[in-house]
Amino acid sequence: MLFFPVFILSQNDSLSISIKKGKSLYEDFCVRCHMPNGKGQKGIIPPLAKSDFLFKHMEESIKALKYGGIDGEIIVNGVKYNSRMEKMGLYDDEIADIMNYTLNSWGNKYDERITEKDVSVIKK
Repeated sequence: MLFFPVFILSQNDSLSISIKKGKSLYEDFCVRCHMPNGKGQKGIIPPLAKSDFLFKHMEESIKALKYGGIDGEIIVNGVKYNSRMEKMGLYDDEIADIMNYTLNSWGNKYDERITEKDVSVIKK
């Protein structure tokens, strides 16, 4: 009888893997507007780095990635923004990975992992 070890990923391991995937996706889809440092363009493209909006409005942030930007004015770190993000055509698992990357980069820290299932239940 052959024995194959079963590897069980802990929450931290799976979060780490998701963050790595998210970084690659961010560089492909998000960097041109939100910049490599996540700071966006003041007054035009909201920052993701140390973003109060990202953490206070997580569902809206996921919707923006899933369906295209947030309609109307938002306030991020005390600055008004009124631009619309285009729909990226990403799958739910890719959106989860991007969220995990942005929630854990540039001074952001979020210990929980956003999953594909979390994204799939969010409707327009």
